[in-house]
Amino acid sequence: MSVIYILWLRQLKRYFRSKPRIIGALGQPLLFLFALGYGFGPVFQRAGEGDYLQFLVPGIIAMSVLFTSLFSGIEIIWDRQFGFLKETLVAPVSRVIIMLGRTFGGATVAVIQGIIILAISLLAGFRFSSPAALLTALLFMFLIAILFTALGTAIASVLEDMQGFQLIMNFIIMPLFFLSGALFPLDDLPAAVGVIVRLNPLSYGVDGLRGALIDQAQLGIWADFGVLTLSSLVLVVIGGYLFSKIQL
Repeated sequence: MSVIYILWLRQLKRYFRSKPRIIGALGQPLLFLFALGYGFGPVFQRAGEGDYLQFLVPGIIAMSVLFTSLFSGIEIIWDRQFGFLKETLVAPVSRVIIMLGRTFGGATVAVIQGIIILAISLLAGFRFSSPAALLTALLFMFLIAILFTALGTAIASVLEDMQGFQLIMNFIIMPLFFLSGALFPLDDLPAAVGVIVRLNPLSYGVDGLRGALIDQAQLGIWADFGVLTLSSLVLVVIGGYLFSKIQL
């Protein structure tokens, strides 16, 4: 457990010491929040769907957690290039334990980013249903973070090129986000799009956050929890296996 804690703490220290990283990670979520929240708000309201900002915020929180989680994998490539990963892997510790420490650290950083977006959203006028909703929302943020940090780790474990990792992440992130229901309701979707949305694990994270914060889960909050938990376990196992096979 001490190894997991040390690696978790290292991730947090690197995050808090890099102010540009904190600020830069807020740019895109805040752009979506204010441009779409206030831009499409009147249209959404005229369509009889209510307050679009209330609907949008859970999706933007999930977006922030998704981006931060997946891109945490780039630290593996960075550490490989600068020799730190080699020093870590030759230690008399299971590689799976090392992977878990890095994953929990990356997931914690992603949750912190999500909390920052939530705090800014409150200043912008967002209101959640009850104080207890925050605990449930934190649980869903953590599940999303674990799932996609493990995915980022799995991908980074088989790549050595930092530019290649960034291109693959951009290729994965946009479809995951736009086909998750973060920006639109899941009612009356075309059949093909509906199937894709339900195959997307992020959809259950967005829906879970929406159910927790504003009590509007369309897929069922228990279904959201079950799918995210199972997906997280599967990705952690896959990520642990691929990380254990890294060749230096």
